[in-house]
Amino acid sequence: MSSLNLDDFTDLIERPDGGVRRDAEARRERRSVPPGSLGRLDDLGEWLAAAQGSVPVRPVERPRVVLFAGDHGVAELGVSARPAGSAAELVREVLEGGRPVSVLARRLGVPVRVVDMSLDCDPGAFPEDVVRHRVRRGSGRIDVEDALTLEEAEAAFLAGVAVADEEADSGTDLVVLGDVSVGGTTAAGVLVAALCGTDASVVTGRGGEAIDDLAWMRKCAAIRDALRRARPVLGEQLRLLATVGGADLAAMTGFLLQCAVRKLPVVLDGVVAAACALVGQRIAFRAPDWWLAGQRSGEPGQAKALDRMALEPLLDQGVTVGEGAGALLTLPLVQAASALAAELPEKPEPEPEPEKQAAAGESLDLEKPATTGGEADPGKAVQAEG
Repeated sequence: MSSLNLDDFTDLIERPDGGVRRDAEARRERRSVPPGSLGRLDDLGEWLAAAQGSVPVRPVERPRVVLFAGDHGVAELGVSARPAGSAAELVREVLEGGRPVSVLARRLGVPVRVVDMSLDCDPGAFPEDVVRHRVRRGSGRIDVEDALTLEEAEAAFLAGVAVADEEADSGTDLVVLGDVSVGGTTAAGVLVAALCGTDASVVTGRGGEAIDDLAWMRKCAAIRDALRRARPVLGEQLRLLATVGGADLAAMTGFLLQCAVRKLPVVLDGVVAAACALVGQRIAFRAPDWWLAGQRSGEPGQAKALDRMALEPLLDQGVTVGEGAGALLTLPLVQAASALAAELPEKPEPEPEPEKQAAAGESLDLEKPATTGGEADPGKAVQAEG
C-alpha cells in the first residue's frame, strides 16, 4: 500500500489569479492597438499575467527544457520504429547536441535537462546529474505485466516532484516538457484510452518515427491488451501508472502536479506529456490551468487527451519527433505575447474639445444666480418697498 496521498494535490493547487487576469484584460482594453487585433497573443499574455500574479506581465527570461527518459518493455513487440532498449542512444544524441531539440535549444538559448528514470543501459554511461533519479532499468511489458511495482511508481512520482522543486527553486520561469523514450507512445495510448473510455484503435498513432501498417496493428493489439489490465485500477492513479505507465510517465505526472503547486507554467509537447497531464487532471482538477499545449503533433491520443482537458495547441506543425522539439517552437510565441502585453503603451486619456468646454461653461453660468451688473437683488427690492 502506497504512503503517498495524491489527494493532497487537490488542496495544494490553486487556479491562476483571476483578479490579476481581469486587471490584465482591463489593461488590454486601454492599449494603443484595437482589442482583439493580436488574436491569441492577447489571451496568452493574460494567462501568463495570471500565472505570474503580475500586471503588467513579466518577460519569460529563464525557460528550460526538461526531458524525462526511459525504455519500455512493450517495445519488444515491434511497436516502434526504433529497436527496444535504444532510448539511451537518443539521450546521448540530445546531450551531444545532435537532436532537433538540441539544435532549437541552442538557437533559442534555452538549457536542456535530461532526467533518466528507466533507461535500459548502465547508469555509468551518463553524468550523475542525468541518472541520479533513476528508478529501474527499463519498464515492464505492459500487455502482460506491470510496468513498475507500486513502490517504484511512488519513487518515480516523487522524483518528478523533486525535479519540479529544483526547477522552481533555481528560478526557472517556464518549462517545456517532453520525453525521450522508446515505446513511450504505446504506454501513453493506454493511459489516454483508459481515462477517456475509448478503444485502442482510437488512440493508436504512428509514433515519433512513423511505423508501417503491420507495426501499427501490433501497437494497437498491445494497447488493447494493456487496456484490459488498466481498467480495473482506473480509480487509483498511482496504481494505474504502475500497471500500464512507466517510470518516466510516473515522474512526468509528479512533475506536472508539483509545477502547478509551485505556480510554474509548463508547455506540453507530444502524446506522452499529454497522457501524463490527463492523469494529473484526474488527481487535481485545477492543475491543467497551469499548462499550455505546445503543438498539435497529429497523434490521435494527444488530440483526445487535449480535448478532454480543454487545451488548444498553440501551433499546428505536425512535429512528431518528440523530445520537446515541437513544444519548444512555441517559446518565441510565448515570449512575444509577454513582451506585447508588457510593453505596448496605453492610449492617452482624450482631452475635452474647446467647443464642448465653452458650452459646458455657459450651462454652468446659467445655473448660477446673478450677483453683478444692473439687476437688483429681489430680496432687497422687497425690503425697499416695505
